[in-house]
Amino acid sequence: MTNQPPPMPAAPPSVALPAVAPKQVVTRRRVLIVAVLLAGALAVAGIVHWLGRPSYGEVVRGCQRALVAQYEAHGRGRPSACDGVKGDDYDALVLNTAMGNLGWLDRDGTFDKDKMLEGTLDEP
Repeated sequence: MTNQPPPMPAAPPSVALPAVAPKQVVTRRRVLIVAVLLAGALAVAGIVHWLGRPSYGEVVRGCQRALVAQYEAHGRGRPSACDGVKGDDYDALVLNTAMGNLGWLDRDGTFDKDKMLEGTLDEP
């Protein structure tokens, strides 16, 4: 017995691989890369658009300012700044603006029943 390794088997004939991938593989890869990049760009654009929108509280504050300005200008109708405000919230804003302009609110903005009744209790 000898300590020599067994002889190497005969190597199979080598097959020459093409230098460039077939055209279908390159086209599919390119389409996939473009699709992934486009989806990523759309996701980033959507997030930027969503973050740039005003919050509901900001819309309500803008509506309140528009209602005060409209009341001072003796205007009528719903201002365009109030388009995103829900119906019940808009009604509350209109009522609050009217009560404030009539002087029925105190410094904190809460309703003061005594201020409302001041003019009605005067005796002739």
